[in-house]
Amino acid sequence: MNRRTFVAIVLTLVVGSAIFASVARADENNQATQVTFGQSVEIPGQVLPAGSYLFLVASDGYDRNLVRIFSADRSKLFASLATVDSERKAPARKTMFTLAERSSDQPAALLTWFYPGNSTGHQFVYSKSESAELARDTRQTIQGDSTTSDYAGSN
Repeated sequence: MNRRTFVAIVLTLVVGSAIFASVARADENNQATQVTFGQSVEIPGQVLPAGSYLFLVASDGYDRNLVRIFSADRSKLFASLATVDSERKAPARKTMFTLAERSSDQPAALLTWFYPGNSTGHQFVYSKSESAELARDTRQTIQGDSTTSDYAGSN
């Protein structure tokens, strides 16, 4: 992905999230967050194609470090991913995703997700070799206005 495309994605998210404000507050227990990706995004173990997804924290009370990614209508589970805590100095005011900008032939990789009002977020766990590669990539933080965020771009 070239820098121009990545910047277009970021700007689309910022503008789109202002338009796509949530009508109702999602359940803070499961941190329900809907996001739309305008192009493929890598998560540990797979690449999500462009589309709308629902991110949920396991609500069984036992493992707050398990994030589930569903289709927007919750009819299909794409992934159940282990995460580790990621800390911020101040609570996130908006939904925040951090992505690693990859080379032009690879999709951006999802690194962290913070739910509004929380200073502890979810850092996605990649393999040791992939983590080392991602550490060298440029990072971009994307913010949405509510629990419903729009992350879209063009190829």
